[in-house]
Amino acid sequence: MAEVVKAVVGLGNPGRKYHKTRHNVGFLVTDALAARVGVRCWSESQLYTLANAEVEGVGFAVAKPLTFMNNSGTAVAAMLRHLGLPPQAVLVVHDDVNLPFGRLRLRGKGSDGGHNGVASIIQQLGTEEFPRLRIGIGADFAPGEMVQYVLAKFTRAEWQALQEVVDRAVDACLTFVTSSLVTAMNRFNPVR
Repeated sequence: MAEVVKAVVGLGNPGRKYHKTRHNVGFLVTDALAARVGVRCWSESQLYTLANAEVEGVGFAVAKPLTFMNNSGTAVAAMLRHLGLPPQAVLVVHDDVNLPFGRLRLRGKGSDGGHNGVASIIQQLGTEEFPRLRIGIGADFAPGEMVQYVLAKFTRAEWQALQEVVDRAVDACLTFVTSSLVTAMNRFNPVR
């Protein structure tokens, strides 16, 4: 197995209760990524679950925090210390209510955009400079109901459409791993 030089971390909440919720789309992507590259063995620490993989000769880690979303930064910081990687080597995959359902957007840095998991990572790492893959879940909620919306399960129609979204997100993650963030951005960010 090649030395781990990058990581992909999907954000979500642990536990079956949250499995098919909008806030857990990051977990869905990392699970699909792990399946695509043939991961069979995950190791678990107190803060995260992690698997090492290799694609096109590049070693990388796939991880999911075992903390709740608002404390994702604790898990991500511990994982990066364990792997000896800088923040720029990790792609954080998360849901985003500011994007239409199914839209992907890769960025190399930026604010938390109102996402508490990303805010926790920024706070724990002390930087906004880490790549992220934002996955649009839409914003079909009334004022003051965002928490209920993100913690609700996808509708049947959304769930049916989600497989294609997750497949494209996995493609974007693999492009980040095997090529670069810029290549992934050029390939997967929508043209304005």
